[in-house]
Amino acid sequence: MPRIIKKLSPHLVLLVYVVVILFPFVFVLFSSLKDTNDQIVTSPFGFPVQMAFDNYADAWNQAKISKYFFNSAYLSVTAAVSAILIAAATAYAIARMRMHRTSKAIYQFILLGMLIPGNVLFISQYILIQKLGLLDTHWALYLPYTAGALPFSVLLIVAFMKAIPSEMEEAAIVDGLGVIRSFFLIILPLTMPALVTVFIINLLGNWNEYLLANFFISKDALKTLPTGMVGFRDAFQTSYPLVFTGVVISVAPIIVIYAFLQRTIIEGLTAGSVKG
Repeated sequence: MPRIIKKLSPHLVLLVYVVVILFPFVFVLFSSLKDTNDQIVTSPFGFPVQMAFDNYADAWNQAKISKYFFNSAYLSVTAAVSAILIAAATAYAIARMRMHRTSKAIYQFILLGMLIPGNVLFISQYILIQKLGLLDTHWALYLPYTAGALPFSVLLIVAFMKAIPSEMEEAAIVDGLGVIRSFFLIILPLTMPALVTVFIINLLGNWNEYLLANFFISKDALKTLPTGMVGFRDAFQTSYPLVFTGVVISVAPIIVIYAFLQRTIIEGLTAGSVKG
């Protein structure tokens, strides 16, 4: 009996942890499907008597959630993809360069970016974006998002690429592949777990970023979902079902993406850390 308890206790602890984490989201989800504020007040954790799916249509169309959603989606995806391509090319050069001192110096210089908190760079970033005339454009977010993701991305991808046998590239060169074709046809496919991991982590960071989006973008048509939700909350604060609906719409894509790609994310992180 004690042996069974010993085996089950970690699972029970994790189960309790999952319940504690998911409980607030269940409350938000149930509240978004209720008709009125009274239903939320009288039965905050109760299951909706009648599913009010119209709340999602109203929030998507009337409250302009769709506009904020697509702004966040294409900015997050494009910045994450750009960071992956730049980081992968940089990591390939560092991991495969014959000049070891130079590659080591470049690698250490890039990693210095991880020692500086992002918020410390806010004022300098704002001055730079202002002088470039990019305020109130999506370039004001795209460039910092891409640049800010490079240090961690390079760190993880370099660790993964160093574990790839050099004999594979040598065989590719014998077959007539140059450096560029070898990079795209041999190295990138083998590095896919690390690339997917970096993509998801960068996507999460870009999707949830608020500080830069709040100060660099003032036009309502260009706002992302985190900043747009602030105005949405102020405009519909008397309608709690719509407010909770907006919260569900903002977090649902990330939950879905992580649910489908969590195994790839974990594989990329563990493989890179062990092999590096």
